[in-house]
Amino acid sequence: MLRAAEECSPEREGYEETKIGLLPTGWDVLSLEEITEPSAPIRYGVVQIGPDTPGGVPIVPIKHIRRIGEVVLHHASPKIEGQYKGSRVQGGDVLLSVKGTIGEVGVVPDGFEGNIAREIARIRPKPCCDAQFLSLQIQAPQTQRRIDNLAVGSTRLEFSIHAVRDFMVALPPLPEQRKIAEILRTWDDALEKLTALRTAKERRLGALRAALLFGRLRLKGLRHNWAPTRLEAVTQELTKRNGAKGLGRERVMGVTKAEGVVPMREQTIAADISRYKRLPPRAFAYNPMRINVGSIAMNERDEAVLVSPDYVVFACNADGLDPDYLDHLRKTSWWAHYINSGGSGSVRQRTYYADLAALKLPLPDLDEQKAIAAVLNTAKADLTATEREIEAVTLQKRGLMQKLLTGEWRVNLASDQKEFS
Repeated sequence: MLRAAEECSPEREGYEETKIGLLPTGWDVLSLEEITEPSAPIRYGVVQIGPDTPGGVPIVPIKHIRRIGEVVLHHASPKIEGQYKGSRVQGGDVLLSVKGTIGEVGVVPDGFEGNIAREIARIRPKPCCDAQFLSLQIQAPQTQRRIDNLAVGSTRLEFSIHAVRDFMVALPPLPEQRKIAEILRTWDDALEKLTALRTAKERRLGALRAALLFGRLRLKGLRHNWAPTRLEAVTQELTKRNGAKGLGRERVMGVTKAEGVVPMREQTIAADISRYKRLPPRAFAYNPMRINVGSIAMNERDEAVLVSPDYVVFACNADGLDPDYLDHLRKTSWWAHYINSGGSGSVRQRTYYADLAALKLPLPDLDEQKAIAAVLNTAKADLTATEREIEAVTLQKRGLMQKLLTGEWRVNLASDQKEFS
C-alpha cells in the first residue's frame, strides 16, 4: 500500500460523478483547450519537412517524442519551418501524437527550441496545469482507452485536432498534481535505469556470442581444433505428422522472432490438424518464407508441440551438435548474413531444409559446444531476469497511475513519504 496515499472506496464521501467518471470533489474536469495558453493554441506541426538542412530548425517526430534532447533530430530549412511558426515548441510544452501512432506523449525539455511534425499536436499548459502531470494523465491507461475510442480512419488512424481540443482530463489542485508527478517519477527513474541495464546486458551477450562462437575467445582447458561442418552432417529434418488421434489443438504453436514458439491463435488453426508437424523438445522450427526476418526458434518446452505443415522442422544429432549452441549461433549477424544471402549472394524467397543444411558451421567438439552454451545461457538468463523486472515495474506503474490519476488513492501533501509497503 502507498504510505503517502489514502485508498478510497467509490462509496466514500468526497467523490462525485463527472463526465469522465467518479473523481474527488475539488478536482476539475477541463478540456485540453481550456488548460492551454490562449497565446499558443493547440496546433499540428510541419507537413513536409524537406531534406535535412545543416543549421536548420530541429523537428520532433513521433519516434523521438519521449527522447527530445537525447537524439539527433532532422533539421528543416528555415524557409520551410517558417511557414509553421504557430507550432513551434519550447520547454514545458506537452506533445501528443495524433496521426498513425496515436497517444504517444512527451514533454519538451527546458532550453529546447524547435518545431514538430504534422503527426504531433502541441499543448502549452496554463500555470494551473503541471506539464509532467498532464503528460502522465494522458498516458494513463484509462485516458488512452478514451483516446482510442475517438480515433478515426480505416487505413491510418487520426485523433483530429477538434477532438484533441475538446478532450476532457481530470485536474486536481496544482500542489496535488506536482506530488502525483513526483511519486510517478520515481517509477520512471527506476525504469530508465533498468532499461539502461538491459541494453548493457544485451551488448554483453552479443559480444560473448561473437567471441565464443567463432573461437576468438577460448574457454580454459579447451584447445581442440574447430572443423567447419555442414549443418546437414549434425542435424536431421523431422517430418512426422500429428495423425488422426494425435495432440490436441491447445498444442498448436507458431514461431515469431520476438517470442519464439508461442500458442497460435485459434482462428488461424485449420479445422483438421492431422497434417500438422510434431516439434519435439529442443528441436527447431521455422516458416521457410520468414526465416529471413528471424522467425526460427527452438522448442524450449518439456513436451512436444505442433506447428504448421508448411513449417520446416529439424533436430540436432545428439552426438554432433548441442541445441543450445545452435540456438545462440542463429542469433548472430553471421547467421543472418547466410540466411539473407543464401550463402552465395542471391536473396532467397524461401529457405527449405536443404538450403539451410548447406550452411557450414564453425564447430568445436561437443564438450566445448556445451561449455560455450553454458556460459551464454548464464548471460541470457541474467538478461531475462532484468527484462522480467522491467515488466514487473511497468505493471506496478500502470496500476499506480490508475489509482493516483483518478483520485482513488489520494496523496498526503503534508507528508514527505513516497514509499510503498
